[in-house]
Amino acid sequence: MLFEKTQRRILKNLFTAPGEGGKSVPTSTLPAILAVVLGMLVSVLPSVAYPAGFADEVDISGRLSTEAWLYPQDAEYPDQRSYAGGLALETTFYVENDEGTSITVTPFLRYDAGDPDRTYGDFREAYLLMYGDIGDGEWELRLGIDRVFWGVVELRSLVDIINQTDVIEHPNEKIKMGQPMAHFTWSGDWGALELFAMTWHRARIYPGPRGRQRYEFIVDQDMISYESGAKKWHIDLASRYSGSLGPLEIGLSLFNGTNREPTLLPIFLDSGLVLAPHYEKIRQFGVDAQLTRGSLLLKLEGIYRAGARNSRYIQHLNTLEEEDYIAFILGSEYTLYSILGSNSDLVLFAEWAYDGRGRWATNAFENDVFIAARLGLNDPQSTEFVLSVLGSLNKSSRVVAGEFKRRLSSDNWLLHIETSAFLDIDEEDFIYYVRRDSYVKINLGYSF
Repeated sequence: MLFEKTQRRILKNLFTAPGEGGKSVPTSTLPAILAVVLGMLVSVLPSVAYPAGFADEVDISGRLSTEAWLYPQDAEYPDQRSYAGGLALETTFYVENDEGTSITVTPFLRYDAGDPDRTYGDFREAYLLMYGDIGDGEWELRLGIDRVFWGVVELRSLVDIINQTDVIEHPNEKIKMGQPMAHFTWSGDWGALELFAMTWHRARIYPGPRGRQRYEFIVDQDMISYESGAKKWHIDLASRYSGSLGPLEIGLSLFNGTNREPTLLPIFLDSGLVLAPHYEKIRQFGVDAQLTRGSLLLKLEGIYRAGARNSRYIQHLNTLEEEDYIAFILGSEYTLYSILGSNSDLVLFAEWAYDGRGRWATNAFENDVFIAARLGLNDPQSTEFVLSVLGSLNKSSRVVAGEFKRRLSSDNWLLHIETSAFLDIDEEDFIYYVRRDSYVKINLGYSF
């Protein structure tokens, strides 16, 4: 009984919005969380794995990594550090029966020595998967916590709205948190139709006072509010059709529910000004398309979003201005195979990002160009180099980034080094607050 109560308490902490019961996971509870999660899986898996006809396949895999963030410039704000280090563990438990029904559970734990707000836990996945035939097609149903990825461009995905962005794991907005959902897919020769029903909204987590790459003012995660009276329990609905017409692949999506990107409202406290996250209800229509012409890929992502806000502050209402807007990214990708007669391939990217809110956009991509090159050596170590430049067409701001990946002597070890330099950032640019947060990140991971 005590173990069951502890399980419920830990799970509640994992998915409770910070303003509705505390921060995601206090540092002191990490060992308890790990013990509880592993204890749950050890106790549950035998009961589901050994009934007759179920334990056709059982698999455990994961990745343990250690990382260091180095910031060569002095911090802009007090209490920030020039170094941060930590550990991360992601483990996937998979059970499948002889009929193909499966259970997947993927807990994720992060410990950060520099910023307590980056110490947290999450269930990336915890779902039941069933599938079967329907007419000439197939159906698939996922019930539980899952991650869904939409989009075709390299810079950032506009249409990818199902899951909350894990900005404290990485500022590139490509890593997602798990989202409770019912996800139904019907597919056939005509394409695939996906239907989603979601609740238990995941609040975005932000760096704390000691963390780098944060706003000038601290985001107070105990002051979360929602437009919906149901708060985080509002039922979000989404759908997506994807299919192909010859060389053209296209996706059409619709989302109606609580925004994943909060409006940050200024609140004056006795201790000073803080930012309070507010989540409004929005509607988003999205399209993603990719045209293949030999080695050349032409790409498009576009959205129309209604009910969201821009960054223009209305003082007498203490809110930001509501604005329906469009945003899109046009891009291309070209691959040069076996360059100079070697085994190496070079992939070139060019993209243009536009946000109809202009200078009042709530991101750094109101009118920017992104150019990148990725060199893959295609050797046994899967060595890869990436170099990219992001530049504003309206301002002087530039971000230059580089990456290096290589498996070490054993395929289980992966070294990943990346760096980003923020150059000549304009005072009116959305990323002005991170102008002194250029960094080098070193990650060493072991897969099992």
